[in-house]
Amino acid sequence: MKMRFALMLTALLPLMVACKAQDGSADVAPATEPATATQAPATTTEPQAATPAEAGQAAGSDAATSPEATPAAAAPRAPQGPAPVEGEDYLTITGGVPFSPVAGKVEVVEIFGYTCPACFRFQAILAPWKARLPADVNFIYMPGAFGGPGDEFARGFYASQTLGVFDKVHEPMYAAVHVERKLRGQSADDIAAVYAGFGVDATQMKNAMASFGVNAQVARARQFAQRSQITGTPSLVVHGKYLVKGKSFEDMLRITDHLIARERAALGG
Repeated sequence: MKMRFALMLTALLPLMVACKAQDGSADVAPATEPATATQAPATTTEPQAATPAEAGQAAGSDAATSPEATPAAAAPRAPQGPAPVEGEDYLTITGGVPFSPVAGKVEVVEIFGYTCPACFRFQAILAPWKARLPADVNFIYMPGAFGGPGDEFARGFYASQTLGVFDKVHEPMYAAVHVERKLRGQSADDIAAVYAGFGVDATQMKNAMASFGVNAQVARARQFAQRSQITGTPSLVVHGKYLVKGKSFEDMLRITDHLIARERAALGG
């Protein structure tokens, strides 16, 4: 039993390394550690982990997503707090460009990982924030594709979009991994088995994960993450130009609001 546990831990190390605070302050706390709105590893404040029921209420999504069950987009809101400081609150990405430009819209990309405990906790506050975004913001979920076993989860993400089930499975996938502990490994078979628990045909899932189109999307996501200087998850990139830092999850969203307003003004909005 000890040998099996050691082998499992070794296999998970690449995923755990990718999942860390974007500000570089500390790696995230283990998924089993209780989390509250004020509890944090080092300087990172995290919201309470969602229950399985809450995690099953998937928020809608835009590009690389779909708008199912998303409330009507709000009017642009005024950013709160002081203006962000370059180098402290965000980094400017040299030569950065949006991942999927849409005329007249400001792009926000979240780079995440389903096995990342911090991403799971971040989703609890990201989803309601995203639901209140105005119509001129194009929000994109992007799985972290850093090489190794973690790329299978990225393939699973894009396969769920190909099969038209992303909105149904995004947050339940987090819950299955972190709350229900349904993930038994990192292979395509293991991941497809979890999706099968949501009513997705496992064979169709594996075929989609192995498809040329999905592999091309994973490669493109990897290129964007590399160009954007992503070193951990969750990360937010605004219009391809700014990598958000912040001292907490709430602070990351506050900074993002400011950068959205800046790009809106630059676009003439």
